[in-house]
Amino acid sequence: MRHTVPRSTMRLPAGLRRRRAPRLAAAVAVALVATLATGCGVTRDDEGKDMTMLIPNSPGGGYDQTGRAAVSSMEAGDITGGTFEVSNIIGAGGSVALTKLMNAEGDTHTMMTVGLGVVGSAYSMGQPYKLQDATPLAQLIEDQEGVLVPADSPYKTIDDFLADWKQDPGSIAVGGGSSPGGPDHLFPMQLAGAAGIDPNDVRYVAYDGGGPLTSALLGKKIKVGFSGLGEFEGQIRAGELRVLAVSGEERLEGEVFGKFPTLKESGVDLVFTNWRGVLAPPGISEKRKQELIAYLEEMHESPEWRKALKDNKWIDEFKTGDEFTAFLEEQDARVADTLKELGLL
Repeated sequence: MRHTVPRSTMRLPAGLRRRRAPRLAAAVAVALVATLATGCGVTRDDEGKDMTMLIPNSPGGGYDQTGRAAVSSMEAGDITGGTFEVSNIIGAGGSVALTKLMNAEGDTHTMMTVGLGVVGSAYSMGQPYKLQDATPLAQLIEDQEGVLVPADSPYKTIDDFLADWKQDPGSIAVGGGSSPGGPDHLFPMQLAGAAGIDPNDVRYVAYDGGGPLTSALLGKKIKVGFSGLGEFEGQIRAGELRVLAVSGEERLEGEVFGKFPTLKESGVDLVFTNWRGVLAPPGISEKRKQELIAYLEEMHESPEWRKALKDNKWIDEFKTGDEFTAFLEEQDARVADTLKELGLL
């Protein structure tokens, strides 16, 4: 597996609440995304069997963990007959990487890891295309979110936080590692609604991935963070961060995560899950699409992927082709409806 160094960084504004981006600003944002994407090239032999996996965020994040686990599993089983170059393309919550993928029309040797955050980013950055405009290959997993606080936070339980949040939502800065419309944004908005708080009153700060979100939590720039827990295991084990609750139907397994209660256990009627999948560029043949899907189907049955699911506490939710395309259309509508309700679209 070869690795490339991220070449571009673009961060969303920190306070996207109760305002619409002016048309000029949206146009400038799209132009910047296109410029950044153009500079994030990948090098390989298009005539050979080697592949590229684009990762729409920084190393160590949820997209990166999922994409690299998929690549490692395929390489271990020699599923594609070649090796992978993994390319982290940072910026705009995934929109830079999505633009790169869309500009690679007809490229039969490239895949990209995607998820709910990229759906939201496409909207917040005013992109002219959606995920289903590429070539949908497969959904791989679902992933629970967690409510995170620094170790010395006065919030010892989710009830402590919700009680304070209800009193004055705008006084408490909360953050996530995704753009408006992404999972780390949708989760606190839905939690606010379940707790009787107007989501429009939530003071949400967007960060470009788990690394910046961790720094914001430990640096006391925000009081509470919302994100998938896999990329924070080190800080949780070290006692630097605490988890007030997880968002799934059931508790996670394992010594580290199994002790954290679900929201439903805490009396909050909410279950929320994120997801991740894989796209190919638009304009590839149906034959090549089915070949790429077959690679992922074989990977899904491999012992290496089964171990990755267990180690990362991911929920196995595999679907391909037309079923995945229909799922993407549902997720697109889910994000659009939420952003409209919040006045962000």
